[in-house]
Amino acid sequence: MRSPRTRPAAVLLLASALAAFGLGPAATPAAAATVPVGNGGYSDTRPAGTSGPTTNTGTPVTPKVTSAARNRPVPTNDWWSSLAFQRYGDNPWSTPMYGHPLTYQATAGGLDVGYPTSPAIVGDGRQYEYAHKRDLTIGLTGLNSPDTKADDWSDWTVTPLWSDGTRTLRTTIGHGSPFVYAKGTGGNAQITTAGAPTVFADQGNVLGITVAGHHYALFAPSGSDWNVSGSTVTAGLGGKDYFSVAVLPSTGALSTFAKYAFSFVTDSKATWSYSGGTVRATYTLTTEAKEGSERGTLQALYRHQWLNTSDALTSYSYVSPRGTMKVREGASFSTSQKASAVLPALPKSSGVDAARLRGYLNDVVNASDPFSGASDTYWTGKALGRLAQLVPVAEQIGETGIRDRMLNLMKGKLQDWFTAGGANEFSYDKDWKTLTGYPASYGSDTELNDHHFHYGYYVYAAAIVAQYDPAWAADSAWGGMVKTLVRDTANPSRTDSAFPFLRGFDVYAGHSWASGHQGFAAGNNQESSSESTNLSAALVLWGSATGDTSLRDLGTFLLTTESEAIAQYWFDADEQVFPSSFGHDTAGMVWGSGAAYATWWTANPEEIHGINVLPVTGGSLHLGGEKAAIRRNIAEMERENGGPAVEWRDILWEFQSFADPASAKSKWDAGNGGYTPEEGESKAHTYHWISTLDTLGAPDASVTGDIPTSAVFTKGSTRTYVAHNHGSSARTVTFSDGKTLSVPARSTASGTGAGSEDPDPDPDPEDPPTGNVFQLRGGGVLTTSTGGTAGSDTIPSAGGTNHDGTPYQPLVYEARGVNGTLTSGAGTTFRLQVDAGTTVGLGQQARISYDLTGDGTFDRTETYNYFATDPVTGWEEYSQARGLRSSTGTLGNLKGGTVRLEVWSAIGNGSSKLQTGTDKSVVVIPFS
Repeated sequence: MRSPRTRPAAVLLLASALAAFGLGPAATPAAAATVPVGNGGYSDTRPAGTSGPTTNTGTPVTPKVTSAARNRPVPTNDWWSSLAFQRYGDNPWSTPMYGHPLTYQATAGGLDVGYPTSPAIVGDGRQYEYAHKRDLTIGLTGLNSPDTKADDWSDWTVTPLWSDGTRTLRTTIGHGSPFVYAKGTGGNAQITTAGAPTVFADQGNVLGITVAGHHYALFAPSGSDWNVSGSTVTAGLGGKDYFSVAVLPSTGALSTFAKYAFSFVTDSKATWSYSGGTVRATYTLTTEAKEGSERGTLQALYRHQWLNTSDALTSYSYVSPRGTMKVREGASFSTSQKASAVLPALPKSSGVDAARLRGYLNDVVNASDPFSGASDTYWTGKALGRLAQLVPVAEQIGETGIRDRMLNLMKGKLQDWFTAGGANEFSYDKDWKTLTGYPASYGSDTELNDHHFHYGYYVYAAAIVAQYDPAWAADSAWGGMVKTLVRDTANPSRTDSAFPFLRGFDVYAGHSWASGHQGFAAGNNQESSSESTNLSAALVLWGSATGDTSLRDLGTFLLTTESEAIAQYWFDADEQVFPSSFGHDTAGMVWGSGAAYATWWTANPEEIHGINVLPVTGGSLHLGGEKAAIRRNIAEMERENGGPAVEWRDILWEFQSFADPASAKSKWDAGNGGYTPEEGESKAHTYHWISTLDTLGAPDASVTGDIPTSAVFTKGSTRTYVAHNHGSSARTVTFSDGKTLSVPARSTASGTGAGSEDPDPDPDPEDPPTGNVFQLRGGGVLTTSTGGTAGSDTIPSAGGTNHDGTPYQPLVYEARGVNGTLTSGAGTTFRLQVDAGTTVGLGQQARISYDLTGDGTFDRTETYNYFATDPVTGWEEYSQARGLRSSTGTLGNLKGGTVRLEVWSAIGNGSSKLQTGTDKSVVVIPFS
């Protein structure tokens, strides 16, 4: 919930949202015993005078689950956590839960359901929210349950249970589900609406109603009949125990939804894999046919999902706080993304003055207290993180003595925490099945907040130690405790009886949640998304350093997935998520109901803009994938701040360096001498970071290496390829543009790369590989040849009319006689450089078509959402990330086929330019 610099004040206005922080007397602990783990261990009992999970008044609480779920680890920090964590003593049901598109709240009479479609701007314009508002309640006649408990759950679905001694109701709800699946005994199905419903379809056991402008379908067992009496709708179940309710995208969708009304979801599961620079994930629902044999279903995909899937989607969509959700007909779908880069540190470069850096390093290592008095898990973690960033930097300039002193400081502090019985330790709570560090902070004990924020720093520091001292990281030494922290925060196992699966990471929402109780009217929340990805990057480095490819790949999946969610939901990179009435270019925190331009502890713009950047590490490089959003972000910060950053200038300089390294360097040069570093930063790291990126250029997310610990940087027309090899033997890293890099064992290497088609090093990193990467050339040519002359073609104006989806005076580029084998699971990608000058809102649009056999008939056509330009200087990049607007046909192997690109102006009243002759404007087809 929090990632604060100081104890937070309530600066965010939420409708009845903020919890109090009152703590009652701690329970008297039993005699503690140490659970040994390698050379360390943890306690099985909290330290004297401390608390575990409590209500807001300090009363100890245990998980609110049924007997069937009593022995299962509860996934706290989820979108539905208030079902299991009774934060408020007078609410034994739940607070609002945001499944999207539906919202829910458990009450004595059943499940309140809503579908908020209009945002409200609250908190002096600082927050937008699609707040839960009841449209109807799903229950049973006479149901009056004293509480609601979690009875079952899976990766993104949950089954709450109500029982009043006579009647029992279970419902299954989940992210992306337009259905609520209900099972009830002891009463008839009862739907109570917020106002008298309008019936638009009555088919006996199928009833279509409209409530508050939203369309719902009610499904009772065959042979039953719905009866409408005012605001109460009932149906006998005819000896059955099931019924369902769905929110419809339109009244015309009723028949499609009726097809799946009795295909009840019983499980949800995400699987992932990493290979060759690509992360693939599959999201699968398991269903049970209550009637008939239909086992399919409907599920709504979030923006971060449908932007990265090639699976067919229907024309149906829903409104949500995360932008448009698009509906998939089927029990599963898959996504594919380029893996986010992770490095232990930026590489050595000529832009760093060794003597100057040495002085900054000595300032850190010679400080009277390198840990700045930190005592709790959060502040100790930040101090560990500050040192961890400098260890590889010291080695780069030959300062092995400084390196080793820092390593020893980190080892000592980690070992202190990893040993039970001292002033600080980790303790296991057998009821909540969680590991809590004491002294705790910011509700990490009483509210189970922020474990991923705090412990990510420990895992990251341990990963750097493991890079230099593998013996220290052995399970029999201190690695076992590192893995125990991983099990608490990001456990990949669904069968571990001691810790829940991925405690804080919501695999369907695409990001983590920070609050352990979710006891807010606005749902759950996450402020510092960057501290969440810090844990993911730490998993990549730890897994790479220790040879645990499973943890490495988990970290890559988490980081890559969350990086897309951050771009869309925190930074609104495509400007398709935030309501236009919100008026901000970034969110300090994301809520289930929306997002807020705020932090938990201050309204200072510098910290609102910086909290989703820190800590800046080699795991932050994914931020460089959205350069236009960074520029908007920095510009807004300076407007709101009345000028450049003052307090967190180092964090914001580093943020700017992801898009404009030269601008960041000029700010460092002008102000580096007279500022106090942010608590997790140092002048040594900031100087090294900004000077290195000024030399190498900003991160280039369009190219990936075939190991997670690799990255690419581009300055002008020069690319620099970087990789760290944790292995014990040298290896060659191959990048997606065909370049290769030889990396010695246990080392970082960098260079301009060797071409895969040429055994000799090629000093020109601009050449794309032959085969499936096509450059644009003047005259309407697509070619795999390199070495073209940079130029541009003019995209005619749309003439002030709308041509969205239909080519209008398009530029046409073709490649003929193309042969290729379709790559399973892959999709078309492209990057097109466009320039509209200072004109806003010219909408360039692309369509890519495949004639598989060259017979003149296009077998597959893909039309992408148009790109609305910004008034920025120079070229802007339009890519497939804008999303697929429509598609026809299917792909197959190419045999003498034709690939065609069409680009036109969909909207606007002015011409623009399309870059040709460079590898910055290319189409990449999914063929080998």
